[in-house]
Amino acid sequence: MAQTGHLTQAPHAAAPLFSPVTWLRIAIIVAVVVLWESVGTIAWCIDVIRNAVLAAVGAPTTAVGSLNEILSKVTPSLLTIGQSLLELLGHADLKWPVSIGRWKHEFWIPAFYMHLYVTLAEVVAAMVIGGLSGLLVGLALGANPFLSAAFERYLYYLGPTPKIVFFPIMIMWFGVGPESKVAMGTVSCFFPIVLSVAAGMRQIDSVLIRVGRSFRLRTWQMVTKVYLPAMREPIINGVRLGMGVALIGTLLAETKLSNRGIGFLIIDAYNTFDMPRMYAALAVLFVLAIGANALVGRASRAR
Repeated sequence: MAQTGHLTQAPHAAAPLFSPVTWLRIAIIVAVVVLWESVGTIAWCIDVIRNAVLAAVGAPTTAVGSLNEILSKVTPSLLTIGQSLLELLGHADLKWPVSIGRWKHEFWIPAFYMHLYVTLAEVVAAMVIGGLSGLLVGLALGANPFLSAAFERYLYYLGPTPKIVFFPIMIMWFGVGPESKVAMGTVSCFFPIVLSVAAGMRQIDSVLIRVGRSFRLRTWQMVTKVYLPAMREPIINGVRLGMGVALIGTLLAETKLSNRGIGFLIIDAYNTFDMPRMYAALAVLFVLAIGANALVGRASRAR
């Protein structure tokens, strides 16, 4: 006899292994890899077709594989890039002396980490200087309509200007050392941060400001307890943009005039036509940029 009074639940459908967005990302990555690895074959086919057409019209032909040889050097295989990456990260070719009191020792490390340390130090210094100055100036412009009307439009004019045009001035002011690279990164990250903070100040709910004033909060208390918490998202967005352009400005400065840093490492590999090494350095830089952006995003979601 069938039982009554019991409800049976329909079995839940098994969750998909990957979401559609993940599958799309995987497909894009696979397509890029296949296209990258097929460049040599495509170039060889183009050489064959071009020579056949030239022979048909009676024109002199070129050596088959000329385009293939060029592209094989410009776009090396991923296996070759991976080997260069392992050598870049694991080949100890720099002597690093360490002394603690009377104890002295010389360590051998990959030179890449020295270049990475130089670039990270310059970018962090630029973010601290440019970020704090952009935050203070943005607060002043957002809180004072007179200052905003007087100066903010000039910031909008200078913001899109390529900051590399200021690099000769930075060299004259700060020399050819890391100071000029820090100055380039500072100028680059200042504008997106100050504009984001100023715009965020004008978006604060006026009720919050009136509540703070009703409690007779001082200026620094209004900043720390009202303005900054209410402007969390604009500040994070400004930091994200500023971090990206600070990295770009620092790397550009290193490629122009430097003998240390990731920018120098990349332009040196380019000048010596060491394409696998150049792509390996770019890959590491790309991964570090993604990690830094992920950390900023996680900080924005933290409560």
